[in-house]
Amino acid sequence: MQYDTIVLGAGIVGVSAALHLQSRGHQVVLLDREQPGEGTSFGNAGLIERSSVIPYAFPREFAALLRYSLNRETAVRLNPGYLPEIAPWLFQYWKQSAPSPLDASTLAMLPLIERCTDEHDALVQQAGLSELIRCEGWIEIFKNERAFNRARSEAQSLVSYGINYDVLDQPALQQRDPHLSNKVIGGIHWLDPKTVTNPGALVKGYAALFRQRGGIILQGDARSVAQGESGWQVDTLEGPVISQNVVVALGPKSADIFKLFGYAIPLAVKRGYHRHFRMQEGKQLRHSVCDSESGFVLAPMKQGIRLSTGIEFDRPGAPKNDSQLRRCEAIARSLLPLGEPIEDEPWMGLRPCLPDMRPVIGAAPRHKGLWFNFGHAHHGLTLGPVTGRLLAEIMTGETPFTDPEPYSATRFSKANAASSQTEATLSS
Repeated sequence: MQYDTIVLGAGIVGVSAALHLQSRGHQVVLLDREQPGEGTSFGNAGLIERSSVIPYAFPREFAALLRYSLNRETAVRLNPGYLPEIAPWLFQYWKQSAPSPLDASTLAMLPLIERCTDEHDALVQQAGLSELIRCEGWIEIFKNERAFNRARSEAQSLVSYGINYDVLDQPALQQRDPHLSNKVIGGIHWLDPKTVTNPGALVKGYAALFRQRGGIILQGDARSVAQGESGWQVDTLEGPVISQNVVVALGPKSADIFKLFGYAIPLAVKRGYHRHFRMQEGKQLRHSVCDSESGFVLAPMKQGIRLSTGIEFDRPGAPKNDSQLRRCEAIARSLLPLGEPIEDEPWMGLRPCLPDMRPVIGAAPRHKGLWFNFGHAHHGLTLGPVTGRLLAEIMTGETPFTDPEPYSATRFSKANAASSQTEATLSS
């Protein structure tokens, strides 16, 4: 079975890349161990986040760092035993969150953020999935005046990025979502984002469009990938598949492949949880709401109200620890009349993150036909279609809609070389 391209990974990033390559004439195989949309793409807050033009940076204030390290904030949970292992990566993340590198990452990510809703709109229309999309934005809620005032100031600074929002005092917020508690004193309604009422179903719908157009979806182990004289080969349940190109779009599992070929890319994993809840009789939540102070999102989904947590730093394969989710649930119940949980156990997933808050998109520098598209952090759902387009444009020789250099895998080797040169200069 010979094809032009094998895409490893059937989450939102891999499925989107497969669709864009297919639309440019490539015969594509989409390969995963599971069915499409059942990994990281299944469990997120369902936000197509046009408003997040500033990447999620590491806190710089000592007091905040101390609270997070002692697990006094619900937005982050850290397993102390994991700290020696993750500390070097956290230090790089902290350095990249300084004002100058953060500005650089903001400018690098802006072309992707600006196009995210347009690229989803096109696929949603082609796949006939409009019933899964809501065009009402989401609301950031606040429980104290100081945080609310700071957020209003920060929102004003985003106007130059073309971001639209409404500032809501308590009466205005109650009009838009009447069943929020009066503990919420106000909010910012971000108007440009769209929300997805079933992210897993959206990915499955995109995958169905890919298959309808002649694409092949197979199950297999991506770790069997090998480069030979005739191209790239991967073993599947239906036998080996050969192609001239292979795309690594495995999200948190991408390291299994790039390390296999000798690439040192600082990909780390943030864990996250969600659980669905019923609303109390006669109550509803009209919009997705984010309690940014407490670090969770409440989103109306097909399955119920999805409570999605912030960040957990622990080994990817460690057992679930639902303490963060339980703490968030207690706060959420004080803000919204939640009923009983729907699932017996919470869902846990992994977010693939890089310290400079940008994905890797483009060619592997030392292996012809090997391509990367991973590391989307908190914005996999948001950026899947737009990064799929960028990768397809690079692979097929089109003029990319934006400069792909900021997402190149070589940026890490360049940074290491620059750091080594600086150390040598200081030593001399």
